[in-house]
Amino acid sequence: MSNNSNQGPRNLPRGVSATRKFNGAALKRTLKMLWKSYPVLLPVVLCCIVFSALVATLPAIFNQQILAAIEDFYRQGDWTGAKEVIIPKIIILASLYIVSLLSVFAHTQLMAYITQGFLGKMRKAVFDKMQNLPIKYFDTNKHGDIMSHYTNDIDSIRQLVSQSIPSLIQAGIVVVTVFFIMLSYSIWITLVVVGGVFCLFLVTKKVGGGSAKYFIRQQKAIGKAEGYIQEMMNGQKVVKVFCHEDKSIAEFDKVNNELYEDSRRAHSYANILGPINMNIGNILYVIIATVGGVLLLTQVPNISISGLYPVVSISILVPFLNMTKQFTGNVNQVSQQINSVVMGLAGAERVFELMDAEPEVDDGYVTLVNAKKDENGNITETSERTGLWAWKHPHGDGTLTYTELKGDVLLKNVDFSYVEGRQVLKNVSVYANPGQKVAFVGATGAGKTTITNLINRFYDIEDGKIRYDGININKIKKSDLRRSLGIVLQETNLFTGTVMENIRYGRLDATDEDCIKAAKLSGADDFISRMPKGYDTELSNNGSNLSQGQRQLIAIARAAVADPPVMILDEATSSIDTRTEAIVQKGMDSLMKGRTVFVIAHRLSTVKNSDVIMVLERGEIIERGSHKELIAQKGKYYSLYTGAFELE
Repeated sequence: MSNNSNQGPRNLPRGVSATRKFNGAALKRTLKMLWKSYPVLLPVVLCCIVFSALVATLPAIFNQQILAAIEDFYRQGDWTGAKEVIIPKIIILASLYIVSLLSVFAHTQLMAYITQGFLGKMRKAVFDKMQNLPIKYFDTNKHGDIMSHYTNDIDSIRQLVSQSIPSLIQAGIVVVTVFFIMLSYSIWITLVVVGGVFCLFLVTKKVGGGSAKYFIRQQKAIGKAEGYIQEMMNGQKVVKVFCHEDKSIAEFDKVNNELYEDSRRAHSYANILGPINMNIGNILYVIIATVGGVLLLTQVPNISISGLYPVVSISILVPFLNMTKQFTGNVNQVSQQINSVVMGLAGAERVFELMDAEPEVDDGYVTLVNAKKDENGNITETSERTGLWAWKHPHGDGTLTYTELKGDVLLKNVDFSYVEGRQVLKNVSVYANPGQKVAFVGATGAGKTTITNLINRFYDIEDGKIRYDGININKIKKSDLRRSLGIVLQETNLFTGTVMENIRYGRLDATDEDCIKAAKLSGADDFISRMPKGYDTELSNNGSNLSQGQRQLIAIARAAVADPPVMILDEATSSIDTRTEAIVQKGMDSLMKGRTVFVIAHRLSTVKNSDVIMVLERGEIIERGSHKELIAQKGKYYSLYTGAFELE
């Protein structure tokens, strides 16, 4: 099988243009998914955010009114009724603050619930999608990079949803509201504020654009680093055996330095943006105080959209200074959130990239059903497990036909390439009658495993035909096709759980007795029974507490409990010693009896008793026949067998 594991997914766009792309499609899609997930709670949260933001702008209005009242009482020299005017305003303001506090508490608690629920749904959507992706996707993408979607990318979306978006909404409302309050007091001073904000905008665009570019690169570099780390963890034994520790460290340093550079540049831009904007805000504060003082002393006619304030007074200037701080502070907050938004959207785009990957296409309509024969030999469908299977074939005229599953497999003139222009199989024809044992031998890369991948429809052929019991396998639903096939791979995968659960993985409705019977058939029962907890022994980390041979025996038992009519053994005994192989081979012979079996082996001794042996070389079948026939031909097989060496 082609295994271009170093090829990652499509590189993310770099630069500011990439950022604009994220700010559009990825943000829109994220918000759409969020709204669809919580159509009732989100409006409540938005109302709480809007309310708390509006309340945050009210002190300026109340301060102005209180100061204006004090000015009037001072000019009149009569403080009668001052308490009745001022105290109610203070009480109203305090009451609003209390309600605002409650709304902030409500929206933060609801947002925590919404965020974690949304991320849970997104992880489920990604995992569900992953189950529908073709094998090709996992062959051409680093597993660590795929894992990064569940960890780093999802976490960046968490920050986007829980912090960045609410903060942007709140800050945006405050900025707009304060701006109109300023205009209602004095257009002259507001124009000075607008000038300062324009400077803030230019700085944010320049510095923020640079940080956004490198935050996108950082997101990609994290996935690359995680992919490399997982690769090294999985291959740690190989690294130590060949003393490649220094080379691994050097390669990691290269990947880590790339991540360091992108992160350093991203955060250096981001860290400098806040202090610059803060100091611009401080300078603007001084300018407003100066301009306001001049207007206050000169009594220059004031202009405001409310028309209520003919001149600038203390009651206008003091709240204006506070509003200037509030205005620039919220503008600065918006600029600070840009980086989090970019990171979140970069993660969202990578997640959506996986979710938008082409799923495994299944246009089959022939299904596998339990069947039984009546007294006339006619096949009918049944819901009971009878041990007899049939292909249920619907036709265009509405009729149904049932074909008994026998395991008759035919490959005719098959061509195939993993990568366009690099043909792996050329005009391959294989005939496997029910109950036959067909063996493939040849050098690594000759195309042996590829043939079994095509029978499973892990990949689809380019030309030719593959028929199963006379039915084109493209017409058979993939899940039903694979249910009829048992496969034991050279690379064994065991899952976290007990030995019994790993064997039952072959057929989930199998009883404990079925699993034990399959283990005895494969030869695994002997070592399992000697384990402290027997079949209840817990396995983890791909069965690292077992030897390679023991893991392989469990994999064989897992295939045996499925009891399929067709078996594919891809180097099934390659990790078993010669003595154990003899025991397993006896069980395998019983397992293979009455089944169509495809065997891939480097040890020619394991294929001697095959009905047909096919010798592949560079994607073509150059010899075929029984062991005796091929020995008599004195061709490639003869030279391999008599040369007393194994295939590589």
